[in-house]
Amino acid sequence: MSKLLVPASSKVLFLGNEAIARGALEAGVSVAAAYPGTPSSEVIESLASVARERNVYVEWSVNEKVALEVAAAASFAGLRSIAVMKQNGVNVASDFLLHLTASGTRGGLVLVSCEDPGALSSVNEGESRYFARMLEIPLLEPADFQEAKDLTKWAFELSEVIGNVVMLRSVTRMSHASGNVLCGKLPARSRRAAFRYDGPIMDSQAGPMISTPVVAKHLLHQDKLQDAVALFEKSPFNRYTGPARPDLLIVTASACSLYAHEAVEMLAVEKRVGILKLATTWPLPPKLLTRHLQAAKKILIVEEVLPFLEESVKILAAGLSADIRKKPHFGKLDGTLPQAGELNPDLVAAAIGKILKVKLQKLPASYAAEAAKASALVPVREQTFCAGCPHRASFWNIHNAIALDGRDGFVCGDIGCYSMAALSPATGYSTMPTLHSMGSGTGLASGFAKLAPFGLDKPILTVCGDSTFYHAVIPALINAQHNRADITFIVLDNAGTAMTGFQPHPGLPVSAVKETVPAVDIEAICRAIGAEVEVSDPFDLDRTSKILTRFLSEKGRLKVLILRQACALSPEKKGKKRFEVAVDETLCVGEACGCNRLCTRIFRCPGLTWDRTKKKAVIDEVICAGCGVCALICPQKAIVKTDLSVSPS
Repeated sequence: MSKLLVPASSKVLFLGNEAIARGALEAGVSVAAAYPGTPSSEVIESLASVARERNVYVEWSVNEKVALEVAAAASFAGLRSIAVMKQNGVNVASDFLLHLTASGTRGGLVLVSCEDPGALSSVNEGESRYFARMLEIPLLEPADFQEAKDLTKWAFELSEVIGNVVMLRSVTRMSHASGNVLCGKLPARSRRAAFRYDGPIMDSQAGPMISTPVVAKHLLHQDKLQDAVALFEKSPFNRYTGPARPDLLIVTASACSLYAHEAVEMLAVEKRVGILKLATTWPLPPKLLTRHLQAAKKILIVEEVLPFLEESVKILAAGLSADIRKKPHFGKLDGTLPQAGELNPDLVAAAIGKILKVKLQKLPASYAAEAAKASALVPVREQTFCAGCPHRASFWNIHNAIALDGRDGFVCGDIGCYSMAALSPATGYSTMPTLHSMGSGTGLASGFAKLAPFGLDKPILTVCGDSTFYHAVIPALINAQHNRADITFIVLDNAGTAMTGFQPHPGLPVSAVKETVPAVDIEAICRAIGAEVEVSDPFDLDRTSKILTRFLSEKGRLKVLILRQACALSPEKKGKKRFEVAVDETLCVGEACGCNRLCTRIFRCPGLTWDRTKKKAVIDEVICAGCGVCALICPQKAIVKTDLSVSPS
């Protein structure tokens, strides 16, 4: 039995995302939809693993907007539903979200945004909390793993009280850490779906579900939001610890509350500092806040990343008595805490110490010296593609084709593992100077291709992954074809959403719950819009190079190259080598080779290293994935590959 299905009163070690999934199950969720994105993916993966047992429909949607639409349909039919995404996904979903909050919902609908302060696995650390304020929907933030489960369950109930979406925000240190959770009861039966639309437009339970500009409906929405505020005032998820009249009040939420408690202990100022941990961070409960602001001498707001909570607290304080308004407020706006990156107990302790003029006891000098010695032993590792990654071969081909063309072409990038091609020659051979949102590479390329009359006359290429193709690229590709943009569009098809854990996408014949479904072919879509399409294996350097060279020489139209090779870490390939690769030391001339160590200095696969003693290249048999590409790039033919799929005669 899955640990997600343990009986009530069981205590289980859950990942934060698993705790959110358990909370949804305890709430009786019927429909769950998402697009994979770290750190959010495990919520849907967890629900998918028990979908049959709990009669839950679970899908990986083509993008976050569609995921929210699928969840909303369930809500309109009276079912409880959940849409899950990372912070960037809320931007994608925001178009429909704006309309959805105007129409309202019926069955409880929770939008879970798992965000990434510090951009640990993202290209940015964008905030989605401001959507809650802009769209006038409640925002909840769990502070520990028990709350991740309990607050998720309560979010569904709150959604039905106010008839609208409730936003639940997690962060990486909550989603991807683990803690013990006391489980509640799972409901015995599922709801039945019934969609009514025969009532008057103002009847949110029986009328049509329409995003309408009727002012009366907006006012009704705001009235319901005030119902949420009344519940927030007495919510048990908002907790205060500390003295009755603290010298310093810390107002905090989410994982930052853990940092705050640890920082207070580090400084031994428990008798001077109070911590108000909020789970209901929008709208703020004004009576609760007023009571604690009145009792404190100074206020520090601790949050990640932007000063969303700080702004809200200051706006509230501005409407209160003069003595509260005049109290010193510290946080991000005055520089007490940084406005970018993750927080940690040391940063919070430094802020508290500065305000209260308390010094944190430093570690002994001997400890610091030993730590420095230990860190010196850790080898420097740069970000790079994995051994056997097809993207390395793809960008090797792309770089060489651009160089041979001689017109200084460039690649418009996209989000995925291949984003590393924007970082350094060690990863993408300096080919990708633009990188923005999913699908934007193709839109940018389409725009660049129209700038020849203004003097920008050079080859324009663009890349995207197979999952990204379905997520956001198709409209931009149609735009390029319709407007006759002269671009070479390259799909890096590695057979799954590799960056976030190989979740299936519409190009694969399997669903989130492992059912057989029809695959939607990328090649067929591209041909259907009228583009010329070629398919190649990026490991076949000769064929791929010839196609790219031809595409770059042909002007005036859209050309599509699908480079198809499964990720080296995918379940079907991991641990399985196609070739046994070795270096023939009698042929390797090392630094005397005219290639200037092309293999280990430029190609730089982690499975191919440089032996400083022998002055030769060497294969690391543990790391090598057996793709055999390095054998094709060695000018001396010193790298030898043996096909393991061919049985010896």
